[in-house]
Order: sequence, then structure tokens, then C-alpha cells
Amino acid sequence: MIPEEQLSNCSRPLLTVVIPVFNEEHTVAEVLRLVIDAPYSKQILVVDDGSTDRTAEILQQCEIEMPIRVDRRPANRGKGAAIRMALDNAIGRFTIIQDADLEVHPREYPKFVEPLIDGEADFVIGSRFSVGSSSPVMRTGFQAGIWLLNSCVRVWYGVHLTDEACCYKALRTETLKSMNLTCERFEFCPEVVAKACLMGLRIKEVPIAYDPRNTAAGKKIRYRDGVDAIKTLWKWRKWMPDGLEQESVESR
Repeated sequence: MIPEEQLSNCSRPLLTVVIPVFNEEHTVAEVLRLVIDAPYSKQILVVDDGSTDRTAEILQQCEIEMPIRVDRRPANRGKGAAIRMALDNAIGRFTIIQDADLEVHPREYPKFVEPLIDGEADFVIGSRFSVGSSSPVMRTGFQAGIWLLNSCVRVWYGVHLTDEACCYKALRTETLKSMNLTCERFEFCPEVVAKACLMGLRIKEVPIAYDPRNTAAGKKIRYRDGVDAIKTLWKWRKWMPDGLEQESVESR
């Protein structure tokens, strides 16, 4: 494994952390502090996706006090669109997606980054269901939805996953950019999983701790987003990468 201090001295950061934000006034500042304190040299890219609460005000102050970049949209478009906006400025060797809601913790970063550094995997996905994960018992309907998405990935792409929909995902930045994402809302997860499978990336799931919140506490994903995820997995099953671009495999 390459020593972290050596990686930190590279001309670009090891890790780009992309944080899409919409109406997270109660958690966004804490998430940013935790991301800054997490290991590795980092570029932190925040996109305020048209928040209507105090999020914009809080981010304005954080931008003064913290080493972060904040881009803003005048109106909400969705998580996928926010991620795509941030990727235009991503320069880290690897990119990880970090939600701003504290359901998952930045202390988990080594689980994602070390397999990429060591060449054990090209794409690392968090799992709330694999052995070693630490998650409370979830609603039966939610678990059924995850099972259905995992089944779609297995049948249509020939890849076995335990948690396709987990928000925590990390891979080489150049590889993510080469996917030419079109997602607008929560289709980010199924689109990037589908394209990773078709690119032949080696996928590794790692167990994570998960602290879910409910709709009253601000959770935004709905059942219709599960339907959109299935449609997205079906939509991209015939996709072919331009020039079979697999920088993550060739450059490791």
C-alpha cells in the first residue's frame, strides 16, 4: 500500500468528496466538520441544490471558515444533477459521494479508499446489509425494495450486490467522469452501478454503519424513486462505454 503521507504530497488531492445538499440546515455544518477531520488529502465540493431553508446561509459561513468549494443552483433539480455539477470541478484521484444528512459517517472513508489504493477494487459500494454492517432493523417495505433492485442488477447485469441503493460509493474520478452521467434525481445510484457493471469494473462491497432518519426528520427519497431506479437499471442495460474507457483498471 502507498503510504498516505506520500499520497498527500501529490500535486492533486487523493480524494474528492462530493456533497449534494438540499434543505439540510440541521446537519450540513456538522457533516462538513466530520469530512474535514476524516483521513486523506481532500477536495470538498458542495452543491446547494436550491435549498429553501437556512442551508444557503450556513454554507456561506462555512465557505469562509472551511476549505470547501460551494456551488449553488437557484432552484432544486435533484441529487444526480448536483453530483454532475460538482464533477465538472473534481480533481481528486478518487471521488466519494457523501450525503449531508449524517445517515452515514465520514469515519468510514478508509473502507472505501484503501481497496482502491491497493488495487483490490475499481468501485467500492457501502452495504447496510452485508456481514459486519451496523444498521438498525429497517422497514419491511424498504428491505423488499432493496432486494428487488439487487435482483435487477443480478438478472440484467450478472453482478451480485447486497445494497445497490446505498448512497456511499467511491471510484476513480476519471472513471466516474467517463460514464457521462445523465441522472437528475436519485437515479445516480442505479446509473453508476449499471455503467460500472458494463465497464467490467471490479466491484467491492464494504459493510458500513447506518443511522436512518424518517420523512419527518427530512428524508427525501420516496417509493416512486425506487420505481425510477428500476427504470434506470433497465434503461442502461445496453449502454457501451466510449472506447471501452476503463481508466481505473489501466491506471492502477
